[in-house]
Amino acid sequence: MKKILAFAGSNSSASINRQLLENVLKRMDNLDIEQIRLTDFSLPIFSVDLEKRGIPENVLKLQEQIDRAVALVVAVNEHNGGPSAFFKNTIDWLSRNRRDFLQDKKILLISTSPGARGAKSSLEYTERIFGRFGGEVLESFSFPSFKDNFHDGKVINEVLDMGIQDVVTTFAHQISE
Repeated sequence: MKKILAFAGSNSSASINRQLLENVLKRMDNLDIEQIRLTDFSLPIFSVDLEKRGIPENVLKLQEQIDRAVALVVAVNEHNGGPSAFFKNTIDWLSRNRRDFLQDKKILLISTSPGARGAKSSLEYTERIFGRFGGEVLESFSFPSFKDNFHDGKVINEVLDMGIQDVVTTFAHQISE
C-alpha cells in the first residue's frame, strides 16, 4: 500500500488546522497514513550563516519522512495573509537542503481559519511554492469560518462536509492509480 505523510503547518498546540487535518484523515481510513507533528522537528530560524555551518539533523530526518511517502496531506495555517513563520521556516530549510524536496509527491492541501476566506491566501501561496519544489498539488480545499462550521471534531456545515468528502475521495482515487 502507498504511504501518505500528513502534517499541519502550525506549531500551535490548539491548532484548528490540525483539527481539520484529523477530520480529513479519518475519511481516508482505508489508506496507509502516518501523521507527524512538525514541532517534533525543531529548527532554528533559517539564515545563510547557519546554513554554512551545515543542515540541521532535523531537516534530514524530516526529509527522510517525506521521501518514504508517495503522497502528502498538508494543513496550511495562515498568519496575516501568508503561511506562518514556523511553516515557512520549515519549507526554507527543506528547500535549501534539496531544491526538489517534494519531487514526484502528490499533494492534498487543506486550510482553515476563523475568517470567511479559510486561509485561502496561505493555501494559494503554498500551492505555488510546492510546485516549485517538485510537488504536484492534486486537490486543495479552503475551509471557511472554522468556529462556525466545525465542532467536536466534526464538520457541522453539510455543504462543506460534502465538499471535503469530494476532495478526499478524488485525491484518494488519484493516488491509487
